[in-house]
Amino acid sequence: MVIFGIIQIILSQIPNFNKLSVLSLVAAVMSFTYSSIGIGLTVAKLAGGAHPQTSLTGIPVGKTMSSLDKMWNTFSALGDIAFAYAFSIVLVEIQASPYDTLKSSPPENKVMKKAAFIGISTSTMFYMLCGLTGYAAFGNNAPGNLLTGFGFFEPYWLVDFANMCIVVHLVGAYQVFCQPIFAFVEGWSSKKWANNRFITGVHSINIPFYGSFNFSFFRMVWRTAYVTFSTVLAMIFPFFNDFVGLLGAASFWPLAVYFPIEMYMSQAKIRRFSLTWICMQILSGACLVISLLAAAGSVQGLVKSLHTFKPFKSLS
Repeated sequence: MVIFGIIQIILSQIPNFNKLSVLSLVAAVMSFTYSSIGIGLTVAKLAGGAHPQTSLTGIPVGKTMSSLDKMWNTFSALGDIAFAYAFSIVLVEIQASPYDTLKSSPPENKVMKKAAFIGISTSTMFYMLCGLTGYAAFGNNAPGNLLTGFGFFEPYWLVDFANMCIVVHLVGAYQVFCQPIFAFVEGWSSKKWANNRFITGVHSINIPFYGSFNFSFFRMVWRTAYVTFSTVLAMIFPFFNDFVGLLGAASFWPLAVYFPIEMYMSQAKIRRFSLTWICMQILSGACLVISLLAAAGSVQGLVKSLHTFKPFKSLS
């Protein structure tokens, strides 16, 4: 994780999204690769005659799983799913940032609608395949992560390659989510302290084999501090699944459901209490309930993990 943090400190000095197109493409290819490997290995395990214990409702309530624990785990899983689909922060950066990554022709709304449809459809397909084949192959003992949860041991080279792809993907994914935050803070700071040379000053540096690079002391200090803080925080509190679920619960409804629905109804001038308005409100309300349940499950999981918590020790 320290090595990962050092890599992110270096990549975070890239000024904006326009410079990250190659990194984003590599991350997408890596995601497709390790997902395909995971699905292939589970199918191979099934073809080899694996017949684990499975049921329609998952792990049965009994000695190893109480009904209360199963309820909390289900709520936390909803948060994990919500996090996987809450990509609204990236959409804003792609479509309407100062470093707009879309051309004016064809229209941005048509391009984003098509890109979102393809992205969500592809992601859902892989999510479902991984979930269904993974449970079919491992049953109630399915690991939290097929590739890193010691679900597979052979062939070693293929599992190692898949895990390498995961690392590369995470390197790119970290930047995709952090660059909008960097841009927001730096833009706000430039307006707030427009006469501060430390914040607004940019120096051109010639880098061999790269060319001219616009260097900023404020960008270096702020972004390095952010990455360092987030890395240390992740090392101190190694509750991956519960943290992901909590982040998903907190961001899914307001950013991916409520605000987009309200903006659409305002732009399209949808009349109150019309059929479309009612359907939108039902959708928004249902997603709010899911977010609240996911938040409750994730918080309960974090509280439970704290009972056996040891700083800088991986637990999940």
